[in-house]
Amino acid sequence: MVAGHLREQHGFFQMILTWKDQTGIRRSKSISTGLPVKGNKKRAEALLLKTRQEFNPENILTDADIPFHTFLAKWLKDAALTMPPTEYANAAYDVNTTIQPYFEQHSVRLLDLSAKELEGFFRYERGFNDAATEDLLQYHSSIEAALRYAVELGWLKENPAQRVNPCIDEASLLFTDFLLEWLDLIKSTVEMTTFATYASCIQKSIVPYFEGRKYTLLDIERHPKYIQDYYQAELKRGVSPNTVIRRHANIHKCLKYAVQLGLIKTNPADRVQKPRRVRYDATIYNRQELDELFRVVKDDPIELGVILAAFYGLRRSEVVGLKWDAIDFERKTFTIKHTVTQMTLDGDFITIEKDRTKTKSSRRTLPLVEPFERLLMKLLAEQRRNQSLCGAAYCRDYLDYIYVNPMGERISPNFLTQHFEIVLKNNNLKKICYHDLRHSCASLLYANGVSLKEIQEWLGHSDISTTSNIYTHLDYSSKLASANAILPCFPDRDDRHDFGQEKSPEE
Repeated sequence: MVAGHLREQHGFFQMILTWKDQTGIRRSKSISTGLPVKGNKKRAEALLLKTRQEFNPENILTDADIPFHTFLAKWLKDAALTMPPTEYANAAYDVNTTIQPYFEQHSVRLLDLSAKELEGFFRYERGFNDAATEDLLQYHSSIEAALRYAVELGWLKENPAQRVNPCIDEASLLFTDFLLEWLDLIKSTVEMTTFATYASCIQKSIVPYFEGRKYTLLDIERHPKYIQDYYQAELKRGVSPNTVIRRHANIHKCLKYAVQLGLIKTNPADRVQKPRRVRYDATIYNRQELDELFRVVKDDPIELGVILAAFYGLRRSEVVGLKWDAIDFERKTFTIKHTVTQMTLDGDFITIEKDRTKTKSSRRTLPLVEPFERLLMKLLAEQRRNQSLCGAAYCRDYLDYIYVNPMGERISPNFLTQHFEIVLKNNNLKKICYHDLRHSCASLLYANGVSLKEIQEWLGHSDISTTSNIYTHLDYSSKLASANAILPCFPDRDDRHDFGQEKSPEE
């Protein structure tokens, strides 16, 4: 049986029941007896004993799972017997004419009600209804009393109205809480791959830094330096400028949404200095190094991945996503049209399959050269042989994929990265990233006279500026050619010589 006692309030007896829930947290519920204090103590005690015997705490959360506007009606009904008549009349008028209609339209459960929703109501009253300060304070008094009753019932742990100033647009919501709310909001609006990147950045990097500092959204708006301090701390910790820039993009988008909601008036991320982007200089293999790599990976599980990345410049997701229906043996072509991506979300590895590529330009058709065609025919024969040997044990979930292991399981994107590193180390080859094979492909193409426009189409870049920005170092030879072409016009003709050429002893 739950514990309980009587309390006098506004001339009436109230029953206060207390108990511990399943988590060990002590909760309480206030119930009006409807009995005036004078001459009714024994009747109130008897009613308290009966209520304690019949009360079931397990039903309390079910009762609390109602819309806030519905709870307001319950509060008015229960408060009718305990509140002074004038105070009750004012509260009933405010609730029925203003507060309840707003929250009926902007439905929110009592259990989910936060300072943010309440501030939205007061912002609406100030902005659209031009409510006077006296009215705003009265609305706040009614809401605060209703929510105080919810706390007494044990339906809420705290009263969110106590953190709201009805007359000032002041967001007391913690910055970290809003970051996580925004992350949850965008989950259904962006690609899963994009969301996983956002989630990793926010949950593992941004929130841990700001969590202990307890900055509110208003603090962040007033002091953009707090964001700047975060960037500086990350740079000092060894995080690359490009990574900090990506985190800035997340923070900026989140705060932009806070401005749209009216929680803050300006985006403080607009007033901080981003670090200067550092151009990524890939470590690449030259022709001789690639020849050695091809020799080393011969008949290794990484062989197909190396050829597709180094010769055709495929991305990791495109390598793993290559299917048999993409191969046209008659026309001697294959088409990049399906991708498989692996990433971490909430601590778990997830694999995302898409019947489309990174961008529209990434969908491309490439020639099926004879050595690669022979390798494909060899892999096809091996898969059929393994299916026969393994029988029912052979995995048949990925029969349409080219890159599978002997048991028919699809090669994971992470395997390419990890196994490639092991192969290089075991064979004392120069250390590069798997993605750098794609850069090596571009370098070889350019060295053999292929233009940047053609490289763009081969690699599947959506814009030639992407190609030129990544491979600006490839364009130096064309600059030398331009310099030598205009050299005859140089005023000092006796001293001219080709750029990049050594003078002969006679000169």
